[in-house]
Amino acid sequence: MGNNKNSKDRENRDRDNDKEKKRESEKQKDERIEKVGQVTLDENALQHKIHLLTIIGEVEGHDNLGSNTKTTKYEHILPQLAAIEDSSEVDGVLILLNTMGGDVEAGLAIAEMIASVSKPTVSLVLGGSHSIGVPIAVSTDYSYIVPTGTMVIHPVRLSGMVIGVQQTFDYFKQIQNRITGFVCEHCKIPKPRLEELMMETGMLTKDVGTVLVGREAVEEGIICEVGGISDAIAKLHDMIGRKKKDAK
Repeated sequence: MGNNKNSKDRENRDRDNDKEKKRESEKQKDERIEKVGQVTLDENALQHKIHLLTIIGEVEGHDNLGSNTKTTKYEHILPQLAAIEDSSEVDGVLILLNTMGGDVEAGLAIAEMIASVSKPTVSLVLGGSHSIGVPIAVSTDYSYIVPTGTMVIHPVRLSGMVIGVQQTFDYFKQIQNRITGFVCEHCKIPKPRLEELMMETGMLTKDVGTVLVGREAVEEGIICEVGGISDAIAKLHDMIGRKKKDAK
């Protein structure tokens, strides 16, 4: 009789411990989402561990933006990508984008880091992925855009005082070539067509450039496919499964 009681007590303690661990895990997930917009998706039937990164608002570079501006800090993203690459616990990376663009150097740094990750990566453009968000969106192994998602393609713009000398214009051109070179290397759009979209004068009222909506971005060869979160996660699971199979 005593043994049965002790066994039941152990079962109750184990059950309580499991509940407490689950609550703590959920609390940690909530805190990571709140602080840096990141979480690990690991409750799927395939037991794949997918790290979720978000590129939201403006990509912040070396200068801190105002407290009222929603930003993605590249000094948060870069170490996290390095940790993902080094971790045996992460099988793939899903990147959600809704960004107006931002700092060119910071955006390119993020894009280059994502492109160099050896694990399967998929991006999903939601509200928009404008300006320097374009290289980030195409830096993954596969990319999606929702039907109403937008991408704004335009030349490099620098704020502040600009010295009107030839060296300045050469520098602008060098930055532009780095961006167009990266984008064309990681998607199917030809460079002449990308530059044509950048210099379009009839679409943006106060600027040059082009707005591509959903399927237009796919038709231009920038994004791989129109789809949503279920498509992006299913694709990532498929890529992870194929990689694990090849590794055996």
